[in-house]
Amino acid sequence: MAQTVIQEVFVRSKNIFPFKVLKKVREEKPIVHHVTNWVTIYDCANIVKTFGGSPVMAHAKEEVADMVQIANSLVLNIGTLTPELVDAMKSAAKAANKKGIPVVLDVCGAGATPLRDKKSFELLNETHVDIIKGNASEVARVAGESVSTKGVDAGDVQKDMVKVAEGLAKERHCVVVVTGKEDIITDGARTLIVKNGDAMMAHVVGTGCMAASVVGTFAAVEKDLVSAAASALACFGIAAQRAARMSKGPGTFKERLFDCVFHLDQGTVIKMQRITSYR
Repeated sequence: MAQTVIQEVFVRSKNIFPFKVLKKVREEKPIVHHVTNWVTIYDCANIVKTFGGSPVMAHAKEEVADMVQIANSLVLNIGTLTPELVDAMKSAAKAANKKGIPVVLDVCGAGATPLRDKKSFELLNETHVDIIKGNASEVARVAGESVSTKGVDAGDVQKDMVKVAEGLAKERHCVVVVTGKEDIITDGARTLIVKNGDAMMAHVVGTGCMAASVVGTFAAVEKDLVSAAASALACFGIAAQRAARMSKGPGTFKERLFDCVFHLDQGTVIKMQRITSYR
């Protein structure tokens, strides 16, 4: 069987799409409503704000649907789930579906416990999720594969993750984002690979959750959700690369990450972006 070949089609200066989406975020300042992970909630709010968006972190079931009415996108993250919190997520997602704004679901920790698996599938079956985001084992699990996740860290997945992601995207009629050393973004028909980022990101709790928030921020201003997610991860990864060069370890890296996001400019994004087309 012939092996699939990845054609390296780098986005060069003739296509400045990632920066165009970032520019729209800064100009439109979208409201990004979160029902999210308590461990990383501050960092998620801060990264949205630093990119230029306006974060809202409302969790009460009694108000989430109302909060959606003023939002431009909704980010859900099951990192610190409880059954009550998932009920609030369902209410928020149904309101977002009715309003027509994108819903991002970070299946954080799927594959670690039966409860996380059950609640992930409930959210996917009872609401429409526009973008499913997770690491390899999390995405593989919600795609129906028998894999395990190490808490919230990716477990070993002996699968072709592009095929897994494409299959899940087709099944759920959505965009799937698999984060890792190389990020995969697909709607089942078009697949992009983002090769920005730095290994230091794995040493800081919350960079995965922040990535979901950034994807939600970019999706709030760009209807092409594959391009929105790829642009988000490229810009976030570029900032991480720059921050890593200035850092001595995880502490200084995290501090400089926000600064580098804030100071992203067109020249830097065009020069450093590494978005490739798969096929």
